[in-house]
Amino acid sequence: MIEPVQAAKPLAISGHRLRPYALEIAYEFIRLARTRAYSLSVIGFPLMFYLLFATGHRHTPIAKYLIASYSCLGLGSACLFGIGLGIAFERAQGWLELKWASPMPRLAYLLAKMASSAAFALIVMIALIGLGYSLGGVNVSPGQMAGLAGVLLLGSIPFTALGLLIGLIMPPTAGPSLINLIYLPLSFASGFFMPIAMLPRWLQAIAPALPTYQLAQLALAAFGFAPRAGALVHGLVLAGFSVLMFAAAWITFVAVQARTQ
Repeated sequence: MIEPVQAAKPLAISGHRLRPYALEIAYEFIRLARTRAYSLSVIGFPLMFYLLFATGHRHTPIAKYLIASYSCLGLGSACLFGIGLGIAFERAQGWLELKWASPMPRLAYLLAKMASSAAFALIVMIALIGLGYSLGGVNVSPGQMAGLAGVLLLGSIPFTALGLLIGLIMPPTAGPSLINLIYLPLSFASGFFMPIAMLPRWLQAIAPALPTYQLAQLALAAFGFAPRAGALVHGLVLAGFSVLMFAAAWITFVAVQARTQ
């Protein structure tokens, strides 16, 4: 009679420890979904761009290309606005300090924001595939869909790191304009709106140095528009970028904490 109780105890403890993470993720997703300025723009802009630029190219590779590239656009927007702008406002309102003072695991705070942003990116991807099938004459296989979803989930890590750094250094009042000033040029130069080969040569030369380019190449490779042989290199570049951004964010956070004490 004793052994079954002892065997079940570690599972109960594990479930108890995971509960704060699950609750924080759920509440963060609900908060973002209820914030119409966020949810409507993150989901609406990629769909609007697809309707404007892809539906005129029905049954062509362009309509399929833009599903992958606009999915990347949605991921970046979800991370930078949901995490970067969100942390900036929470820091200014003192909510971040309250979170740190609570018994909630600190990692749950960051994981919740990353998971919620990735969830919105997947919603954008599914909606784009639906538009592509119904209005663009595009067929996406289950394997291609799974590959693109995997790219978006892994891609949420480096852009979470970038959003975290932006949120710690950016004044909230200037947040949207500064993020657009950073993200829109990165998106354009990385081939989100048109293939890299159609951009000016000087942009083609600097594009490989951009994290958005590396993400786009992985997404396009899932659809067959970029060579799969370079996937490892793109992944390593994004991993290095993630480490660099997380390190810079940690140094910034420690410096901010030291000034406030």
